[in-house]
Amino acid sequence: MTELTHVDGEGRARMVDVSAKAETTRIAVAAGELVTTPEVIRLVRADGMPKADVLSTARIAGIAGAKKTSELIPLCHQLALSSVKVEFGFTETSITVEATAKTRGQTGVEMEALTAVAVAGLTLHDMVKAIDPAATMNGVRLLTKDGGKRGHWTRENQNPAESSTALESSTAPESSTAPHAFDTTRSAAVLVASTGGAAGTRPDTTGPAIEQWLRDRDFEVRGPLVYADADIAAGIDDAKTGSPALIISTGGTGASPTDATPEATLAVLTRELPGIAEAIRAKGLEKTPHASLSRGVAGLTERTVIVNLPGSPGGVKDGLAVLDPIINHLLAQVAGGGMHDE
Repeated sequence: MTELTHVDGEGRARMVDVSAKAETTRIAVAAGELVTTPEVIRLVRADGMPKADVLSTARIAGIAGAKKTSELIPLCHQLALSSVKVEFGFTETSITVEATAKTRGQTGVEMEALTAVAVAGLTLHDMVKAIDPAATMNGVRLLTKDGGKRGHWTRENQNPAESSTALESSTAPESSTAPHAFDTTRSAAVLVASTGGAAGTRPDTTGPAIEQWLRDRDFEVRGPLVYADADIAAGIDDAKTGSPALIISTGGTGASPTDATPEATLAVLTRELPGIAEAIRAKGLEKTPHASLSRGVAGLTERTVIVNLPGSPGGVKDGLAVLDPIINHLLAQVAGGGMHDE
């Protein structure tokens, strides 16, 4: 029988000692839904419920719940949460709830994300019960988790036969012997379009900056892969090797005759994500009008996200600032786990 990690040698409940575990960035995304009536959905969307702003109240409750998880779940550790985000969406008969919790520490934030969803959902119930006392909170579940020894896990890759034992709880040690189906390839590739860099006549400053940004967020990184502008299509094919979750390119996005990164990227995209490219240009325009000259694109090739960043250090910094708050949610959606916002 697998050793239970939450009991001591005498069978008594205990909090697991995580002091020997490595500190890494830990992120968890959880979801659930409040099933109700079309009338309630209409009133909530129109801000016409008898009580206060329903979604704002539930969002604050969810964040507060995440912060108090260790007080509600007896064996959970107290965590210094760096971020908790609660988002809502609608179907005809339900309000969907998605929570993302983040910290840097020695144990995960799954329970914090799950608690945020549960408390937000219960608050939604309290806000709508006068109209629909039969409303039901369903499907509170973990969608994705990142960080720690096991890396990236997503519900889509979970073997149903192992589902009761595979997840690393927020208090389980890294050495747990329970079977698991974790996808350890929270992987990314960095691609640099630079004729001088490929020839060794110009130092690459942007590629290493992207690589470090990714490693700080616990990605397994391949590259920087440096290709001449004329060979950037081959560079994209190289970067796609192994089907990484994310490819970030830098350079070759301008109006020069040799700048060909957007064209090479568009040739492999199966779906575009124009909002990302627009946001990157808008961020750059806060600093310089030259940002409007960038032709960078973003999108999906199968289940790999590709984002073009400019070739300047400032352009890369602005692009990464745009990606930072959305990348985990984006990758969760691409993997089939994320929800749409309202």
